[in-house]
Amino acid sequence: MAEQTLKQLPVRCAESTAGIPFRPCLGDLALDLAKEGKIGVVVALPSDDSASYQLRPPGGGADWRARSDGTTLRSVPVPATHVTPMRRDAVYDHRAQQAALAVTVHHEDGGSYESVLILTPAQVELYHAQLERVLDARQSALERVR
Repeated sequence: MAEQTLKQLPVRCAESTAGIPFRPCLGDLALDLAKEGKIGVVVALPSDDSASYQLRPPGGGADWRARSDGTTLRSVPVPATHVTPMRRDAVYDHRAQQAALAVTVHHEDGGSYESVLILTPAQVELYHAQLERVLDARQSALERVR
């Protein structure tokens, strides 16, 4: 399950899922396809007073309006910073000819979620050799310290 931090908005007006338009909340970043992918902060929502979303560039600038049905808006993903393996055994699926390693993906905003790293047999062999060299280098460094 994904962790939620104060930097993440815990409640969405409507999650973007297949077939359902993205409906951002105030303060959300949104990508507007009608403006060639321009990204803006939602500063006003459709209401009785306004028939559209109002967006403003994150650093300031001229506002623009987006359709009230949300069909031109998309969520802006938070960039991942790194991935760490979880404390679980890797598994190999002989029929699929692949290995699976449980990992945690960490994001810039402090959030994270669990995922799976899929590896081909060639990748498993490559990373085995690379990790073996890392372990040997670590062992050599530890012996020099003693």
